[in-house]
Amino acid sequence: MKLYKIKTGCLLVTGQGNYLLHTPWDQLINRDHLHQHLHELKQRAPSLNDQQTNLLLNSELLAPIGSQEVWAAGVTYLRSRDARMEESKDAGGASFYDKVYAAERPELFFKALPHRVAAHNEEVYIRKDSSWNVPEPELTLFINAGGRIQGYTIGNDMSSRSIEGENPLYLPQAKVYERSAALGPCLYVPQGPIDPATTISIIIRRQDQVVFEDQIGLDRMKRSLTELAAYLFLECRFAPGCFLMTGTGMVPPPGFTLALGDEVDIQIEGIGILHNRIGESAK
Repeated sequence: MKLYKIKTGCLLVTGQGNYLLHTPWDQLINRDHLHQHLHELKQRAPSLNDQQTNLLLNSELLAPIGSQEVWAAGVTYLRSRDARMEESKDAGGASFYDKVYAAERPELFFKALPHRVAAHNEEVYIRKDSSWNVPEPELTLFINAGGRIQGYTIGNDMSSRSIEGENPLYLPQAKVYERSAALGPCLYVPQGPIDPATTISIIIRRQDQVVFEDQIGLDRMKRSLTELAAYLFLECRFAPGCFLMTGTGMVPPPGFTLALGDEVDIQIEGIGILHNRIGESAK
């Protein structure tokens, strides 16, 4: 099942039909057994044909987030460790990333509040005070208030690698700024855990030309999704639930930086494509 947040409610798209739901987003998703709950709701919800559904998705689509915070995990893949070590070696911080990759405790950090999250087909920003800006495609978990994973979406974790590489203590500035994250296009709610063979891919286009593309399997992740969720909830309470980006390290090589107008497509099998355009804050 795919659950879309739209301006007039929530749109549930299934293999059997499409349904309009009017339950508030936070109330709808923040529960156990979300797949079963949506299955029961569709039995009495107004159905829509494909034309009506496409019209709503094209005109009313929002990011699939309500009042939840967005957090992120770092150095969860070997290639992420290597990239972070490379960017920080001149600052003497390379060993930190090597150690956290092998450590029992994962790297977790705050990423965004809802008002800083862009939707599918919206702009994400690059920092004007950074010389090296990249996107990172990420499987993003929706975890309910009880700490249980209930759904998945696509995340774009925008990062300033020049700022983080200058000093690891600058991580919050490298990661948290206006429109530094995007989620979408939907919340994917399968009956069971997502297939570990799922592929995540990214394509960056500049003036309609592909300038970077890559892909990786979810099964290449060092840590399990439930492990990351458990550490996040160890000493934090999230009353409306939360979103957790899980990393990939799949970023363009040194020497490449995003430019205004670049187009970023992130695709995850079974979920869809998150499309963003690169802009710059007016501040």
